[in-house]
Amino acid sequence: MNELRTLAARAENRRTETGIPRVAMVQGAIPQHHLAAVYDPMINLILRGGKSMTVGGRSLHYDPATYFVMSVDLPAAGAVHAAANGDPYLAVSLTLDAAIIANLLGDLPDTAERLGEANAFSVAPVTRELLDAWVRMLRLMNRPADIAALAPVYEREILYRVLQGPMGWMLRDIALPDSALARVNLAIQQIRRDYAEPLRVEDLAGSAAMSVSAFHRRFKAVTALSPLQYQKQIRLLQARTLLVAAGYSVTAAAHEVGYQSPTQFSREYAREFGCAPSRDVIRIAGEMRS
Repeated sequence: MNELRTLAARAENRRTETGIPRVAMVQGAIPQHHLAAVYDPMINLILRGGKSMTVGGRSLHYDPATYFVMSVDLPAAGAVHAAANGDPYLAVSLTLDAAIIANLLGDLPDTAERLGEANAFSVAPVTRELLDAWVRMLRLMNRPADIAALAPVYEREILYRVLQGPMGWMLRDIALPDSALARVNLAIQQIRRDYAEPLRVEDLAGSAAMSVSAFHRRFKAVTALSPLQYQKQIRLLQARTLLVAAGYSVTAAAHEVGYQSPTQFSREYAREFGCAPSRDVIRIAGEMRS
């Protein structure tokens, strides 16, 4: 763990690329609005401090004794915490590629225990073998000429260690096109792509080859959100980006993300982020200046 902390010490308080494909790191206090986002599927390893993630009504807390796995795109709110001695939060992550996992599965027996309708995000105890694989991966930052040849090997090892652990079923199912999790993921991608359009759960269920009731139950089990709640969070997060980064008016942002009523938009925005859109923009601008 100490070597991992030393290797990642150059990270900034935002996503910091390492030069290694799909591997990033972050350090320090992160503005709260940056932590409310749609997160890509990933393995996240805390090296110092702690982090909380809330998806729907479910919150998870993890620290250097655990790692976090998210196997589908999820809107979530996060919070990071410094270590008990005041040292800044530090973490590394590997963005998941389903094709790489599927290729790895061809070399492995299917021994993972499936957990029924469990969430597509969870926390598991870290192991020495997983830490060793991460050390080898991050050492490549100091040997960039070796990245092309060795990073794929170390990525497979990290994935292999996770596949062998309690969250292994999650990686397996997302890489198998006929699994229920993979079919729900296709619906998730459709909602993300067409978030501003009216949502027809019947159409999504049909595409997933499920009844409406089975699809709704499985979707909520995977994401901790109903399809409509998922779409609403995507819309609100996108609207926040338009307001803060692109300077949209409240009415223009509401219409852009699919709301017919700016009043309803403002009401749901305030419920999600704690204040009205105009006040939220001012608050975030103050955070960015400080």
